[in-house]
Amino acid sequence: MGAAVDRLAEIAFPLPACPDETRAFHAQWPVRLGDTDGDERLRLDAVARYLQDIGYDHLKVVEDGDLHPGWIVRRTVIDVLRPIEFGDQVHLRRWPSALSNRWCNMRIQVRSENGGLIETEMFLIHVDIEAGRPARMTERFMAPMRAATDEHRLRWRAALREQSGDGGEVRPFPLRVTDVDRYGHVNNAVHWGAVEEALARFPDAPAPPYRVILEHAGPVLGADEVLLRARRDEDALHVQLEVDGSARTLARIEPLPAR
Repeated sequence: MGAAVDRLAEIAFPLPACPDETRAFHAQWPVRLGDTDGDERLRLDAVARYLQDIGYDHLKVVEDGDLHPGWIVRRTVIDVLRPIEFGDQVHLRRWPSALSNRWCNMRIQVRSENGGLIETEMFLIHVDIEAGRPARMTERFMAPMRAATDEHRLRWRAALREQSGDGGEVRPFPLRVTDVDRYGHVNNAVHWGAVEEALARFPDAPAPPYRVILEHAGPVLGADEVLLRARRDEDALHVQLEVDGSARTLARIEPLPAR
C-alpha cells in the first residue's frame, strides 16, 4: 500500500458570500479605544472578540440557543481587506456556511461605515460543558442553519502544519489570570494577541490586504509557560505558540490579491 498523503485544507479566497442576507444575524457597535493600536487600527485580537460577542448575541435569538452555551474555536480565518479604525461604526453580519451535527463554519462579515472591510470564518465545535466533549446540536437549533447552506457534511481538515526545527525568533509569551476563560483554557482572542506581537516584530510582514489563518492544535492553560515563535519566509509570516516543545497554536499571515 502507498504512503498516506498529508493533505491540508484549502481555504477559498474570497470567502463564500451570504446567499440570503435576510438569514444573516446583524449587530453593530463603535470601534472603541481599547480595540485599537497606536495607529488607531482595529487590532486582530479585538476582531476575535467581536466574533465571540456576536456569536453569543446570536444565540439569544435562535430556537434552543440557550441549550447551546458551549463552543470551542478550532480555526479562524480573518481577511483584512480594508482596515477599520478607531471611532468608526462597524456592522457585523453572521451566517452559517457549512455544518455537521456537532460543528459548523460560521461566516462573519465586519464592514465599517467609513469603508473598512474584514471577512472572517470560524470553525466552531459545540461542546457539552459538563462532559467536556463535542455534543450533537438539537434539530430545532440546526434547522435554520440547514436552510441557509447546502453544506451539511462538514469535516475537519487542518490548513496549517507545525513549523519544525529551531528557526525563527523565539520569546516568552507571559499569560495573565484574565486570559483564562470558563473552560480553563486561554481565550481565543489572547492567541490573536500573539499574532499582533509577531506583526509588530516584523516590519516587512504583509500589509492589507492580507489573510491570517489561526488554528488550535491543543489547549493552552493559564499555568503554562508559553513561547512565541515567529518566522518570516518569502511567502508568509508563520507564528506558533509552544508549550513543552510542541506547538499548541499555529498561525500564518499571507498577502492577498487586491479586490
